[in-house]
Amino acid sequence: MVRREKGKLERYTHIGSGNYNAASAKIYTDLGLFTANKDINDDVQDLFNVMTGYGLVSHYRKLLVSPHTLRPGITKLIRREIEQHKKHGNGHIIIKCNQLVDYEMVKVLYEASRAGVKIECIVRGICSLRPGLPGVSDTITVRSIVGRLLEHARIYYFHNNGDEEMYFGSADLMTRNLNGRIEVLTPLLQENLRNNVMNQIVIPQLKDNIHAWVMNSDGSYTKLQPKKDEPVYDSQEEIAKKLNLMKK
Repeated sequence: MVRREKGKLERYTHIGSGNYNAASAKIYTDLGLFTANKDINDDVQDLFNVMTGYGLVSHYRKLLVSPHTLRPGITKLIRREIEQHKKHGNGHIIIKCNQLVDYEMVKVLYEASRAGVKIECIVRGICSLRPGLPGVSDTITVRSIVGRLLEHARIYYFHNNGDEEMYFGSADLMTRNLNGRIEVLTPLLQENLRNNVMNQIVIPQLKDNIHAWVMNSDGSYTKLQPKKDEPVYDSQEEIAKKLNLMKK
């Protein structure tokens, strides 16, 4: 969007984790970023030139865009987390997506686990990665949230020795998303936005004990139930009550 403000043109961009469908918006839980960041605006302008056939772009400033930069970008972030863990011992990756089935992505996540990086996956649908395999995926956990609302936001978090990075967007870790079509992940550059997404969405889903199904090392799932004297924690209810991603 372009607006004339105070005698000059200003650009704004909206990037979402889903599509612009009024019907599905009633049951999907998506994320959206409305930004005036120049680098992101320039990237989106370049991307629209590509989609309309008026440009060929293989490098973006901030965005990770398939089929050119998304796969190598995510792989680079995972491998950086491996190196940070070797130096500092605090490697941590959180992945929230709908499907995790791409062979190369599974392989590099296993590589990170063998290096000792803690990896927490919230994967609503199909997940080819197996957690808890001795010597392969000891540090990986996988859970699926199945509740009233359809989990649809994709979030990728990297601890990076305290210099945290978080991306969100439309891309699942599927070969068709990474290789076969245009998908976008955008970084959340403001610390308060990263913290709010983490504290108000990701952590509640990692704490859910009523809608969560946890994957076992053989690929089967076990539905979580509150332990004796443990209160029910419904992540969707908690998110609905507390969500305020603009909170400072």
